[in-house]
Amino acid sequence: MENQSKGEIVEAEKNNKTEARSETPKSNGYRAIIALSIVAMFLGAGGLVFGLMAYEKSSTPITFLGGGTDGNSANFKEGSIADIADKVSKSVVSIVTSTVTKNYFGQDYSSSAAGTGVIATADGYVITNKHVINGATKVTVILDDGTIYEDVEVVATDPLDDIAYLKIKDVSDLTPATLGDSKTISVGQQVIAIGNALGEYQNTVTSGIISGTGRSITASDGSGYNVETLTDMIQTDAAINSGNSGGPLVNAAGEVIGINTATSTSAENMGFAIPISSVKGMLNQLIETGKAERAYIGVYTMQVTPEVAKAYQLPVSAGEYIYNSSLYSAIVKDSPAAKAGLKDKDIVTAINGVKIGTSGTLSDLIGEYKPGDTVQLTVIREGKEIAVNVTLGAYKK
Repeated sequence: MENQSKGEIVEAEKNNKTEARSETPKSNGYRAIIALSIVAMFLGAGGLVFGLMAYEKSSTPITFLGGGTDGNSANFKEGSIADIADKVSKSVVSIVTSTVTKNYFGQDYSSSAAGTGVIATADGYVITNKHVINGATKVTVILDDGTIYEDVEVVATDPLDDIAYLKIKDVSDLTPATLGDSKTISVGQQVIAIGNALGEYQNTVTSGIISGTGRSITASDGSGYNVETLTDMIQTDAAINSGNSGGPLVNAAGEVIGINTATSTSAENMGFAIPISSVKGMLNQLIETGKAERAYIGVYTMQVTPEVAKAYQLPVSAGEYIYNSSLYSAIVKDSPAAKAGLKDKDIVTAINGVKIGTSGTLSDLIGEYKPGDTVQLTVIREGKEIAVNVTLGAYKK
């Protein structure tokens, strides 16, 4: 299976009603199928719910990294892990969910699960994993100081990624985390992970490094049935345990650069986090308008690696190749890509000057923007570099 951007493939399959298949030889550039587990602490069975809702408009801005600085260049010093963990922990919450289902005899059966979340705004927006709250009939949030909130609503979920957004009602004085820039992370960079380990040990702190970037994985929950493919993941050797799902991966400047999501069930010191930059688009829109939709372009793409470049005789070794091996066009009909004039066999190498590959996949970099935003794509077409402006659309399930 070719390594393609998750958002763009899903939309293309939805419209073209076909499965993308690879004609390219297997190589190290392709997705590895790894025995992984999403890391909410499931204490009972729960179903899958893919919902997208709006909530009342919030006027409290999120805290983003600003001022031209980049905390990914920082390193931990003696005592700094404790200081940063203490600071960030005020923005990390434990999440407990309750689910009611029918058993074989038609009787109500209650189960519960536990995970972690990151406070995004002072007035109660919280980021977590979608699998933490799937099927939940009740969501409870517990702050670092033990304060319990039961009036919590799931206000939006990302239809293309394992991310959900919660709203704690009637609060105004929470401590939001600072969200950093996952586009500039590097392998070997020092990080810490914070989470509700095993659903019991609140705000457990572990440390390590970024072991790899741009990882594509296949993960499932404890039942082994709810399988999901995730791309552009950050790999870390900081211990991520059951219950850590939705918690932050933090750099040495105390900025959240990822949302911890999965851990290996067959290897030690192998955890994975969703890059925080891909979360910002929906979050910004949710805060500004009370609604959250995923931005998309509407193309089939294949991640360009040196092996793919050789197989398809491409002039670059990084980027995304707009290509569909089926009889259908790689450009989704009436999509933003079609309206912008993108063509089959175009190679997209950058978005607003940010290079694809080293900084993320096309779909995940698009996740930093909102529907209606216009982005400039750097495109190689017939050997020439051109700029194509695309006004992003809203993904429809």
